[in-house]
Amino acid sequence: MNKRIYIFLLLLGTLIPQHFYSQEIKNDSIEAQSDNLGIVADAFQENFFEGLKQKAIENYELALIALNKAEKEAKTDENKAVVFFEKGKNYTSLKNYAEAEESFKKVLATQKDRPDVLEQLYDLYYQQRDYEKAIPMVQKLIPFDEDYKEDLANLYTLTKQYDKALAQLDELDGVWGESDIRNALRSQIYRATGNTEGAIENLEEKIDSNPKNEKEYLNLIFLYSEQGNTEKAYSAAKDLLKNNPNSQLVHLALYKFYLGESKTSEALQSMKIVFASEEIDRETKYKVLGDFIQFVNDNPDFEDELSDIVNLFSVENGRVYEKVGDYYVAKNRKEDALDFYQKGLEIDDNNYYLLKNTLLLQIELKKFKEAAKASEDGLAIFPAQALLYLINGVANNSLEKSDAAIESLETGLDFILDDPNMERDFYHQLSLAYSAKGDSKKAAMYSEKASKVKLPN
Repeated sequence: MNKRIYIFLLLLGTLIPQHFYSQEIKNDSIEAQSDNLGIVADAFQENFFEGLKQKAIENYELALIALNKAEKEAKTDENKAVVFFEKGKNYTSLKNYAEAEESFKKVLATQKDRPDVLEQLYDLYYQQRDYEKAIPMVQKLIPFDEDYKEDLANLYTLTKQYDKALAQLDELDGVWGESDIRNALRSQIYRATGNTEGAIENLEEKIDSNPKNEKEYLNLIFLYSEQGNTEKAYSAAKDLLKNNPNSQLVHLALYKFYLGESKTSEALQSMKIVFASEEIDRETKYKVLGDFIQFVNDNPDFEDELSDIVNLFSVENGRVYEKVGDYYVAKNRKEDALDFYQKGLEIDDNNYYLLKNTLLLQIELKKFKEAAKASEDGLAIFPAQALLYLINGVANNSLEKSDAAIESLETGLDFILDDPNMERDFYHQLSLAYSAKGDSKKAAMYSEKASKVKLPN
């Protein structure tokens, strides 16, 4: 077989019908093939390959010019089909959706329901959010690949055909078993239709068939809570704990119910289970920690528990220390806040929030030596943060290290972005540094610059 024709067939892939391959095998005379293809076949191939080449480098307009020429040279339905198919893909890339749709339909007119063409049309309609037109494409694709049944359920949801969507989801659950994606889609449908009762009934049926199904219990608790039916939500949580005593996730609900009933010791025990759990993600734990800090704020007698709670985290970053530090700042207990910020910074030196708060408290508490060291270390990680240069300058001025202060402050001036207050502070600290060095001329210059900075109203 001619090498160009062989490559041509490979590139066309599934669009070439089987009988075309068999013809090539039977007619194994290279001379006979050349006679049959002739000049027209060469022109078709050259233009078609040019179209593929231009498409590959994303020159879609040039690709279409070449493909239009190939179309004129095509003499068979099969050759025309592959041209229309490629034209459709180029039009899609150009977002010329009407022309793309017309091209793909021309392929289907002679090649029937080919899955590759149906897939292109499905993608085309989905890009345009024309979900009504996408549905028939997916229905035709399902015999080729049953995975498209999930797409069909999603399309029914997008077109608000909720009964059909639920029926499709039930069918899939019956054949394939449950999945988180389908459960989430089902919940979305119930919310969209306001059919919370239907969702609850569905979950209760699943729990009846499998009382140890932790996930369905949690979904049921959530739905009851959304309804404001705290009593039933609490009852469902207790049922889950009874049927699954080792459940850790149930304590995400239980600690709130316990707090509501002033069962403080039970609430603390549930929170500790949450914090120690490897099943519960860190973001969720942070939210629970926020609730716990609010609880401690309202019940100061339990403040000693804060440190114990922090130790229950398998800490990989400093965010837990942020929250506890923020709590102590709000209480105006700055030494305690600084202690937690510094602990967080020790394990998470890339946390700018922790670094900034640590430095500001160190300056306020006159811990200038520590501030000078921490700001210098911080600049190695955050070299474009003007605040760090300013704090370093303030700390060194307070330590009577004028040269170090000047170097840091003059460097930091380049990193101030539309912050007049900070700019004035820089000039003020530079004036102090040069004054300490005995350079009254530069001290006066920076003092004047500070006075001329226009502060926002």
